[in-house]
Amino acid sequence: MRSPSRRHILATMAATTATLITAGTAPAFAKPAPPAQVQPLGADFLWGVAASGYQSEGYAPDSNWSRYVAAGKTDDPYLDSVDFYHRYRSDIDLAAKLGVKIYRIGIEWARVQPRPGAWDEDGLRFYDNVIAAITAAGMRPLLTIDHWVYPGWEVDRGGWSNPGIVEDWLANARTVVDRYAASDPLWVTFNEPAAYIINETTHGGLSPTAIPAMQDRIIQAHNAIYDHIHQVQPGALVTSNVAYIPAAEDVINGSLIDRIGAKLDYIGIDYYYGAAPDTVTQMSLSELWKNPLEPEGIYYALQHYSRKFPGRPLYIVENGMPTQNGLPRADDYTRADDLRDTVYWLQRAKADGMNLIGYNYWSLTDNYEWGSYTPRFGLYTVNVRTDPTLTRTPTDAVPAYTAITHNGGVTPDYRPTRAPKPCSFVDVAASCTDPVIVPN
Repeated sequence: MRSPSRRHILATMAATTATLITAGTAPAFAKPAPPAQVQPLGADFLWGVAASGYQSEGYAPDSNWSRYVAAGKTDDPYLDSVDFYHRYRSDIDLAAKLGVKIYRIGIEWARVQPRPGAWDEDGLRFYDNVIAAITAAGMRPLLTIDHWVYPGWEVDRGGWSNPGIVEDWLANARTVVDRYAASDPLWVTFNEPAAYIINETTHGGLSPTAIPAMQDRIIQAHNAIYDHIHQVQPGALVTSNVAYIPAAEDVINGSLIDRIGAKLDYIGIDYYYGAAPDTVTQMSLSELWKNPLEPEGIYYALQHYSRKFPGRPLYIVENGMPTQNGLPRADDYTRADDLRDTVYWLQRAKADGMNLIGYNYWSLTDNYEWGSYTPRFGLYTVNVRTDPTLTRTPTDAVPAYTAITHNGGVTPDYRPTRAPKPCSFVDVAASCTDPVIVPN
């Protein structure tokens, strides 16, 4: 994902740190002493895996993203990604063997509504079959309505610059909800709305002057479909997940989250990278595998939203680790160690009273990371560019995650492989004045 300039992000981080440290900002609440042992997250905790439609399915119909690829705005051609379209049953079986309870997918608008006012039964039957396979395998679907992709005919109408897109979007979303509510899914309305807007402006789908309008339309659409979901599926859990931005979370996501906060049944958080004063210069917006990983930052991200929405359920909708074409990272961090370290901090968050209900690993397999196959996030690696068989090869995180789901977390005496940073941009005020620590 491309985002605002690296220079701007670094400047924001530095300014935020200087202001808060100089001011001696105190945390709103002091944390309890760290436990000598971490407890399992419990039988009701929702372990999951996540993927999106366009990134993994292949055989993509006409859409904004197929046009970005055709126009040469991406590093790699799309090919047919990892061909989830034909391999969904075997991929769902891989997820079930991990012991997870949740399988997140996207319902691609472009696949199910190829023309205005016309829904494609073949496209809908594909998702019928996928959702049936998920439930038959003993998992619950988590359905994303919009993961950054809309049909080509909507592009021709102006995309999110067109005021009429809200009603177009809602017509499709209501169709999806009405068809799949009986499967009792969890819902994500819009995946990472701020990142969605940034991607549209970066790739030319939206003029920068239209950014406020797109945000307003996303808010309008979310609030409307939230009500419809609850009419059709009483007791549903609905969110729009945020991509957590160190040092600038409230600046980037705050205005939107404030306007949909009353219609979020749980707070969905995507957390990937942290940064501290000694690692911030490593940040890269194009080479994601160079970004510093800070597992304890997930604690601060959860704490941030636990304080913003006291008592509201929290769910890590996405978390994972990128590598470059599956090569070892320069920092020697393995996927398994990063996963176990991260889960340790989930258990710490739960022990400290945060209402954490679930965690999804991004992603089950490598996929098309919005223009490139170089960043690899999969529990199972797939070399799309050189392996015509698209073999799913397990990483070291597969047995690690299987053990975690079986035990409800890491073992009680587990200690992270890396000490927490004493001051983190994930939440400067909290981490600099009341940092998390690991007991001896």
